[in-house]
Amino acid sequence: MNLPTLPEQEISRHKNEHLKAASNFLRGHIRRDLADPSTGTITDDSGQLTKFHGIYPQDDRDLRNQRRKEGKEKAFSFMARVRVPGGVCTTAQWLALDALADSHANGTLKLTTRQAFQFHGILKGNLRPAVQAVNRALLDTLAACGDVNRNVMCNPNPGQSSLHAETLRLAKAISDHLSPRTRAYHEIWIDDDLVAGGEPEAEPIYGATYLPRKFKVVIAVPPSNDVDIYGHDLGFIAIADERGKLAGFNITVGGGLGMSHNQIETFPRVAEVLGFCRADQVVEVAEKIMLVQRDYGDRTDRKHARLKYTIADRGLRWFRTEVELRLGHRLDSPRRFEFTHTGDRYGWVEGENGTAHFTLFIMSGRVKDTPGAKLKTALREIALAHQGDLRLTANQNLIIAGVTPAHRPQIEALLRQHQLDRANSASGLALNSMSCVALPTCGLALAESERYLPDLVARLETELEAAGLRDDEIVLRITGCPNGCGRPYLAEIGFVGRAPGKYNIYLGAAFNGSRLNTLYRASVPVAEIVPLLGPIIRRYAAERTPGERFGDFTIRTGYVTPSSSPHDFHEQGKVTGGAAI
Repeated sequence: MNLPTLPEQEISRHKNEHLKAASNFLRGHIRRDLADPSTGTITDDSGQLTKFHGIYPQDDRDLRNQRRKEGKEKAFSFMARVRVPGGVCTTAQWLALDALADSHANGTLKLTTRQAFQFHGILKGNLRPAVQAVNRALLDTLAACGDVNRNVMCNPNPGQSSLHAETLRLAKAISDHLSPRTRAYHEIWIDDDLVAGGEPEAEPIYGATYLPRKFKVVIAVPPSNDVDIYGHDLGFIAIADERGKLAGFNITVGGGLGMSHNQIETFPRVAEVLGFCRADQVVEVAEKIMLVQRDYGDRTDRKHARLKYTIADRGLRWFRTEVELRLGHRLDSPRRFEFTHTGDRYGWVEGENGTAHFTLFIMSGRVKDTPGAKLKTALREIALAHQGDLRLTANQNLIIAGVTPAHRPQIEALLRQHQLDRANSASGLALNSMSCVALPTCGLALAESERYLPDLVARLETELEAAGLRDDEIVLRITGCPNGCGRPYLAEIGFVGRAPGKYNIYLGAAFNGSRLNTLYRASVPVAEIVPLLGPIIRRYAAERTPGERFGDFTIRTGYVTPSSSPHDFHEQGKVTGGAAI
């Protein structure tokens, strides 16, 4: 396949481009490295390629100093991400993954911010058996990471309406169509024998070098923006006609939330509305949009390689022209829609088909047993009794879906038995919080995230309760680094790790996810977070207008101004709230 390549990119392609081109469609030397008994990890090159297979080499950073003193190599292990289009899994799949967490990983399941599962702490010798077990459960880790289309997200409530059911079907169709076709995944992880000739010799969509960077697709059903559609490369917004039936989708492009501290050429960006298409055009539109990014995305600088930079550099009009040329027809004008919130709706919700579902709050999406709460055990018992399925939300929570009237008393009894019916009585701040994993396993983390979130929420809850705001919904998100995996730049209060025990604090995002926040203070020590935010919370309680959201209040009262340039996300020379940072 001959791909259009910009001349200047041929001269100075990033080293990863050469690695992909020489990898024989993602094979590289992964098998050789897995068989090497001299180390608990794999080479850096193989580590780049295993990402395409949904696998990251990691180490326990809590143990680095100790093992260095003992003259031992790092405590290496692997993270494996299981792709789940739309976040829907059967109870049998849940039980298989639950058992796998105990037998091959660290005993926990992580529900991610992109409706996928993650296993942590898989030792090198357990890696192939773990992936094979995932495969036996009719799931896979292929393309859960890497320079390809990632897990396709959508609102996971098809029982709620016909629109939701149709969006789930389309999420699966997009995922299937944009999946890599290489046989390397099955050769390395599933089968013992290589496919003769290393087939296939070409990727029909991706080509030998795949995409310049990762590509993320989401589908939203208004008024819920639970997938944070403006923070992704490509989004489809379901539009209903006057009868409530699916008329088609508005298309959004160019969102993305990663950046690097003090590098103003990197920045978060909200997606723009490109046009409208019918439901039967969605898969083709998704492919053509991805192909424009394949052909024109920056392959020289990976920090400038996402679709958001392609559109920021070339403009939306240029991008639409390129997409329409590949489609062979013009996109229609976008239709009216409205988002009102980004959070989940907790507790019992009745569906249109006679069933109901129960949405359970799980802080940071970590499913584990602790001395005070046997969450993993409880969900195993629910999965054994449940006749419907289980659904991961984009906010790291879990939906027990398709509960019939006959089986609802049994599910309710299990929820009460394990006190899970009380989880949804958490504060409005907790119920709208989210975090990435960060330390100790993420190699990019500069500060704590998941492990710090409960304490952070508890400290801020003290201020909220004193101000009479315990049940008010305020979106809070925290990440251990600026890459944005927990979507902190779309939070009304965002924390981004700057150094151990220090965070950049961002304020002013829209409650419905349509506006980015702005840097308020940089490198704030944890001891100063509550003294800094407490007065703002108290003033919000006293001075807010009817229905005014916290993010809107911080803008109206001058704590921050809406972001208008990349500088608004970086601390270099930033002045806000009357004090230089």
